[in-house]
Amino acid sequence: MSRIGKTPVKIPGGVKVTFANEVMTVEGPKGKLTQKYHSVISFEEKGGEIIVTRANEEKQSKSFHGLYRNLLNNMITGVSAGFTKTLVITGVGYRAEVQGKLLFMSLGYSNDLYIGIPDGLTVTADAGGKVSISGIDKQRVGELAAQIRKLRPPEPYKGKGIRYENEKIRRKVGKSGVK
Repeated sequence: MSRIGKTPVKIPGGVKVTFANEVMTVEGPKGKLTQKYHSVISFEEKGGEIIVTRANEEKQSKSFHGLYRNLLNNMITGVSAGFTKTLVITGVGYRAEVQGKLLFMSLGYSNDLYIGIPDGLTVTADAGGKVSISGIDKQRVGELAAQIRKLRPPEPYKGKGIRYENEKIRRKVGKSGVK
C-alpha cells in the first residue's frame, strides 16, 4: 500500500468535494478547481475525510494512488487557504513592480521585461525586492514562479539574480588575483 495514498485527506469546513465521470471537483471559499482522474482510483468519503483506494496492485495503479491523493489534498488546501511563492530579487538596479496585469522587471538587461499575470493568480511586488505570487492552483503558482526565476537565475559569485525566498545559494570564491 502506498504510504502517501493510504493517508486520508481531511476536508475543512466550507469545502465541498464531488466525484463524477472521472472528474473530481473541489469548491471552497477561494474558488473552484477540477481535475480528471484515472478509473483505477476510487474515492470514498467517511466522516469528514476522503479515503483514496486503487483497484489493483499494478505498478501504474500504485503510482496513480499517491498522485491523485496528493492532487486532491493540494486542491482542498488551495480552495481553503491558497498557495504563495515568494521570490527575492538581488542586484544593483534590479527591481520589479506590478502595473495592472503586467509585472515590469528591470534585471540588468538592455531592455526591461514585461511578464503577463495569468487570470486566477495575484502578484505583488514591494520595494525590498520581494515578489509574491499567490493563487488557489499550486501548479500554476509554481510554474509562474519558475518562469520568473528563469529570467535571471542566481549566480554563485555575487549572489545576484532571482531566487526563491527559502533557497540557499552556494557561494563560490572568485579569483585570488595573486600569481
